[in-house]
Amino acid sequence: MARIGYTRVSTLDQDLDGQVARLVAEGCGIIRSEKVSGSSRDGRPELATVIEFLRAGDELLVARLDRLGRDTRDVLNIIHEVEQRGASVTVLDPHVSTRGEMGHVMLTVLSMVAQMERRFIKERQREGIERAKGEGVYAGGKRRLDRECIRALYAEGHGPAVIARKIGCSRMQMYRVL
Repeated sequence: MARIGYTRVSTLDQDLDGQVARLVAEGCGIIRSEKVSGSSRDGRPELATVIEFLRAGDELLVARLDRLGRDTRDVLNIIHEVEQRGASVTVLDPHVSTRGEMGHVMLTVLSMVAQMERRFIKERQREGIERAKGEGVYAGGKRRLDRECIRALYAEGHGPAVIARKIGCSRMQMYRVL
């Protein structure tokens, strides 16, 4: 029986160390990590790898349930897939496992709370943006591309494909700027 850990944070500037240390202390021999939003299962290759790797009797550990996901259906589907492989899911905070019937009830409730929390976060963010716009201080997100540089390269006769390679983005982004 292997204890396999999974850690996730939503943004690149967040730190995985606390989750990893906790899983190591719980005896996880393998820990897979990723920095990606938990709002959907899409785009989470490490999670897919962990689930694929699980065998009968193995245990998937996460520090908190919202690390698996913030959508109730996704979380319950993940738990179902893990159990289809004969493995179990254990959440460390609060300590809940799918090995017992009560654990399933608790994980369902916790996944609903995580989804509700995600909605609250998005609502507060939207309200903050609206307030900032009303005060005239909202400038939008950071520009990821130097539009002036793109236009200058285009004026020099470079094509969108060449500019995209130099800037490090897609041709579609070049067409949007041009």
